[in-house]
Amino acid sequence: MQVETPIYDVLGAPLTFSPQAARSLARRLRLRRALSNDGKSSVSVDLAEIRHTPRPPGNVVLAAKIVALQAETARLEATTAGHRADFERERADRLMVELLQATAETTAAKEAAAQL
Repeated sequence: MQVETPIYDVLGAPLTFSPQAARSLARRLRLRRALSNDGKSSVSVDLAEIRHTPRPPGNVVLAAKIVALQAETARLEATTAGHRADFERERADRLMVELLQATAETTAAKEAAAQL
């Protein structure tokens, strides 16, 4: 249990994070800080007691989310294409029925006109 008093730059180096993160960690753990003669803050800490597991960089997490969203978008587009085809088929069937009715009415009108 060796207690060291490194500055934030030195504290962050073995734990692989930035001086700002080291400063935040020191505040969060309420480590004893002291101001040195050169104006830099030093921290009294036992590096063996700090359990730090680095998180993956934000870009990796965002990239994974982007890939998942792109896969979901592709799936939804395929579903939409199926629905679009069904809609177009129903529309074509309705138009065909209307066309047949109009043809029948026209034929009936021609026959009525021919009788007159």
